[in-house]
Amino acid sequence: MTDGKPLTGRKVFFITAAAFGVVITVNVIMAAMAIGTFPGLETANSYVASQKFDADRAAQEALGWQVSATVEDATLRLTILDAGGAPVQPATLNATLGRATHVGEDTTPAFAFDGAAHVAPADLAPGNWNLRMTATAADGTGFRQRIVIRVDQPG
Repeated sequence: MTDGKPLTGRKVFFITAAAFGVVITVNVIMAAMAIGTFPGLETANSYVASQKFDADRAAQEALGWQVSATVEDATLRLTILDAGGAPVQPATLNATLGRATHVGEDTTPAFAFDGAAHVAPADLAPGNWNLRMTATAADGTGFRQRIVIRVDQPG
């Protein structure tokens, strides 16, 4: 079904320009969103960090700690067990709880040790969350781990 108007070079140009305009606009918007949500660098100098990596990992593995985290009833429960299965209360414990994709919802849980685990209030929306924790053992050994937490829809 045609309206009797011929397809001219001018029409083809405008159709092509409009198609490229849409593609370029979408690319610019996506690039701006990606840059706006980039959380930043993990380390200032990756080469220097790599020089200590193997030694730090070996010291961390020698602790024999097993770490897990769950969220139930708006409570975050971080369990740290030693090689024998006994609860560990590290000399220091710091953590950041947030999404893997952006830092807009990052929080710092206020952990309290209940004798078996570290607990903190955490009312989280459904989805994937990361708990990035750092701790120091009684002997001064550093421990770092990222724990993925899945929060399901209620019901």
